[in-house]
Amino acid sequence: MIVSKHVRALTMAAASLLASLLLAAAAQPLKIDFSNESAGSEPKSFLSVVGVWRIETDGGNKVLVVDGRQWKEGQTSAGIADKARALYGERYAEFLDRVQAYAYFPYVVAKDVDDFHNGEISVRFEGISGRIDQGAGILFNLKPNGDYLTLRANPLENNLVLWKFERGKRSSVKWIRNTPTATHQWHDLKVRIAGTKVEGYLDGKLYLEHQLSEPVAGRVGLWSKADSHMYFDNYMVTPAN
Repeated sequence: MIVSKHVRALTMAAASLLASLLLAAAAQPLKIDFSNESAGSEPKSFLSVVGVWRIETDGGNKVLVVDGRQWKEGQTSAGIADKARALYGERYAEFLDRVQAYAYFPYVVAKDVDDFHNGEISVRFEGISGRIDQGAGILFNLKPNGDYLTLRANPLENNLVLWKFERGKRSSVKWIRNTPTATHQWHDLKVRIAGTKVEGYLDGKLYLEHQLSEPVAGRVGLWSKADSHMYFDNYMVTPAN
């Protein structure tokens, strides 16, 4: 009987240790820097869902690129954007969003993150070109039905926006204006999730705070828009302990 109790105690201790180790492993950060990817090919670390995504070399460093220039060819949206800009100045993008002048939102999904709840997701990005948009977004809360959220920065507009995509329609959750984001410079974008609270950071500064109606749960990735030509690097997912 004494031996049996001792064995049970050891078994329970071993099970507890294994559970702790698995929990610690699950909470380890995932970093994707594209250094092992092949230039000219679609990324292996992300699944391309919408748009043209590929690995390119930037000054000897491999980066993930979304290239919306192919979408721009033959489209009239550039002309519409110019007219909206003449009407509404720096708020032209909001006008275009309201009338849904275009609907093209490229995104990729991280293959090795099945279900993100709490923690941080960060990425470095650089705006290369785009007359209509230069959108760099962190996609999260991606559901099987295609619904998701994205925190997006934009060098053309100098704003930070939390977008919601639900039942095939996009709507803004929260806008933060006057967030300096120069084109042809690298920037850091980060979203922090704690339950239903969302925080958005740009270049290390907290700009956006919002309380969701329900906790985050789902896949994560990267997001862009329209004719954006953007570079991405150092994608990091850090689950909360």
